[in-house]
Amino acid sequence: MIGPDVIIIGAMKCGTSTLAAQLGAQDGVFLTQPKEPNFFSDDDIYAKGTAWYEALFSGAHVGDITVEASTHYTKLPTHPQTIARLKATGLRPKLIYMVRDPMARLVSHYIHEWTQGVITCSLDEALRQHPELVEYSLYGKQVTPWVEAFGADAILLLTMEEMKTDPHEVLATVGDFIGRTGMVWRDDLGRMNASSERIKRFPLHGLVFDNPVAQTLRRTLVPKVVRDGLKAKRQMQSRPALSDAERRRLEPIFAADAQRLEEHFPQASGLIFGEMKDAT
Repeated sequence: MIGPDVIIIGAMKCGTSTLAAQLGAQDGVFLTQPKEPNFFSDDDIYAKGTAWYEALFSGAHVGDITVEASTHYTKLPTHPQTIARLKATGLRPKLIYMVRDPMARLVSHYIHEWTQGVITCSLDEALRQHPELVEYSLYGKQVTPWVEAFGADAILLLTMEEMKTDPHEVLATVGDFIGRTGMVWRDDLGRMNASSERIKRFPLHGLVFDNPVAQTLRRTLVPKVVRDGLKAKRQMQSRPALSDAERRRLEPIFAADAQRLEEHFPQASGLIFGEMKDAT
């Protein structure tokens, strides 16, 4: 089967889009479009068949390193068949797993779902109603089945924090791992898929707000003070924070999972996560 040489398997809200964009901008590296096909995880996408998936790589040149990046691949228990489906193809890609401070990740995940209108309640309440906010931050739990299936040597563990601190070194590390040295970090690309603006979307959002014609009419007919007021009502004014009670509840959960991660990747013991550190 034709498929990727490299898969960025997650985690969600950990800088995977930024890394994928950087790889896609390098000579000799081919990134699928869409970047995140979620083929092996999502039942409706998998139903399109292997021919559909193989076609995503049809634009690659001979000698290119082919890459896809699907964060759904590390979303247990939501997508339990991912690894079995990939193994059945006979493909043995190199895998990149990006993590970040687990508490910071779940907050960014919450913001993302809030902007999409999936979550409308407070952060603390959302943790009770949406267990996936915590589940996807359990990196040891998420990556263990991948280690069992492909081996720890097939997986490169990176952190969003180190990519922010020294992106050039991180890209060099990735290059060594995938066999494409000499890659250069493109500062002009910026961060991808950042949630800093935190504006809530709603049905027909693209038609009303992103459509160029609608934008022109809105700016022509609606005073700026009115537009700004409407935008403010749809905007999360500040980054939400976990309550002290929720932090205390989550600390031992994340600490136990960190130990599980370290069993597979001893270097993970040196990771310093800001929000976790501040909570201790």
